[in-house]
Amino acid sequence: MKYEWIFFDADETLFHFDAFKGMQLMFERKGVTFTEQDFSEYQAVNKPLWVDYQNGDITAEQLKHIRFEGWANKLGTTPSELNTAFLEAMADICAVLPGAKELMESIAGKAKVGIITNGFTDLQEIRLARTGMNKYVEQVIISEQVGTAKPDQIIFEHALNRAGNPCKSKVLMVGDNLHSDILGGINFGIETCWLNSHGAQATDGINPHYTVSSLGELQAILEA
Repeated sequence: MKYEWIFFDADETLFHFDAFKGMQLMFERKGVTFTEQDFSEYQAVNKPLWVDYQNGDITAEQLKHIRFEGWANKLGTTPSELNTAFLEAMADICAVLPGAKELMESIAGKAKVGIITNGFTDLQEIRLARTGMNKYVEQVIISEQVGTAKPDQIIFEHALNRAGNPCKSKVLMVGDNLHSDILGGINFGIETCWLNSHGAQATDGINPHYTVSSLGELQAILEA
């Protein structure tokens, strides 16, 4: 295999991340009906926060707080409590994407696997354990712990240090987000693979080394 290390994004690259389902489950547990309208109102607040977080304008703590502030006031609880309940619900519904385990099996023994995620610490280990993916993954690099998010080069630097500083030409970054995963990897000087399962158009002159529509397609490239 061409690569010594393959780093994956987590959400929507290895794992399903159905935030609406997670929110519904969390609120159901609190006896509250959470509608699609509620979700779009939540996303109107949440989505820009993730952009600010990736740009380094706010911290993980601020993101967690602000996105649940409105609901916390409504329900007479704290944003922190809701955030924890949400991540617990997400862990309870976690599932791997099609082809993820087969891909890991095919890489095993040929290259090492790491995860670089902007997602939160609370969810990562429990999800890896519950899905059995932890036996394949050697390093988990979480932006919340590093103090900076993808696409910042610092988090990629940190990942390579943790991997024992392999030559950059032997490292591949795989992710579904053209900006944080692909542009981040390109700017850091490693090869990238864009998992474009929705047939989106590449923008802003970002040119991944590979574009695949499924993990099975990536597996075929790596085995070739």
